Amino acid sequence: MNQFFATCPRGLEAVLAQELATLGAEQIGATDGGVRFSGAMSACYRVNLESRIASRVLWQIDSAQYRSEEDIYRRARSIAWDRWFTPHQTIAVKVTAQRCPLRSLDFITLRIKDAVCDFFRDGTGIRPSVDTRLPDVRIHAYFDAQQFTLYLDTSGEALFKRGYRQYTGEAPLRENLAAGILKLSGWEPGMTLLDPMCGSGTFVLEAAQMALHLPAGLKRVFGFERLKNFEPQTWEPLRAAAAAKPVASGALPIYGSDIDKWAVMDARKNIESAGLTGLMSVEETDILDIVSPAETGVLVMNPPYGERIGDSDELAELYPKLGSVLKQRFAGWKVGIFTADLRLPKLMRLKPSRKIPLFNGPIECRLFLFEMVAGSNR
Repeated sequence: MNQFFATCPRGLEAVLAQELATLGAEQIGATDGGVRFSGAMSACYRVNLESRIASRVLWQIDSAQYRSEEDIYRRARSIAWDRWFTPHQTIAVKVTAQRCPLRSLDFITLRIKDAVCDFFRDGTGIRPSVDTRLPDVRIHAYFDAQQFTLYLDTSGEALFKRGYRQYTGEAPLRENLAAGILKLSGWEPGMTLLDPMCGSGTFVLEAAQMALHLPAGLKRVFGFERLKNFEPQTWEPLRAAAAAKPVASGALPIYGSDIDKWAVMDARKNIESAGLTGLMSVEETDILDIVSPAETGVLVMNPPYGERIGDSDELAELYPKLGSVLKQRFAGWKVGIFTADLRLPKLMRLKPSRKIPLFNGPIECRLFLFEMVAGSNR
């Protein structure tokens, strides 16, 4: 039984754990920044292909205690790296740590890289080259106060890079964070969805793929395909079955809009790139002019905020007007607003039913959830 660690945006660990349970993972355990699980390589392949929440799937290959950088070098040097790749492939090493007593993570990274290269040089006379941008093989190391664990990255490029988004605005939301927000908002396939600040269309595209049961990774390649233990006889049937799922024809009850005509153009191009043209509507509309496309549904949005591209005073002026629009036109709807601006509920004059801490990269944010009723919601 192999041991894996699926990373995800902080705050989505419980959502990822629930998803992994539906994808054949076993012995699931959520922790800060991700979820541990075990399974055969087929489970690893399926999680990479179908998970909408995971950022990467790391395969644990070794774990040991350490006291010094030399302990780390000797342990990494003793591993038979040629079981998984050749010296002709490029590598990259990434180190993360919590409470690590050693002084320099950069030096630890260098020692692990040296250990891998020395293993191959001593055995073959050839050292693998380092490519920090697009390596063939990514090695991850995680350190706590006493223990370090080595992983091979089975994903390659991060899983939020679905392969469909060709055009982005100034501050695009990562696809797996958008998918997690959709799940936390209460939206489910079949329900009406509206994003009135859709930007390049991440929420509407993720929702459409969820509604159509399209695997998140269908349009991309994975790191595990470059490893020597890759099992094409396991992978190809999984991929073929995913690709063979019928795609519904006819419009979905999914709507996006934005005041920026260039953002709307980007969203439409991304929808076309995803092969979903005609299945959803994206229009150029001021958020204060939006109307509900159905009696009930979920409105979700990621407005600009100070750390991103918004102007604080302009937003403070917008929020009360937006609160009025939601109360007057969206009674019976659920609303989810993802922002780093903690003033938002007070300025909108709305009381959230839940405040969920989430991180957009290093930025601490909140997903504010509101149950809209007619009249004041305070």
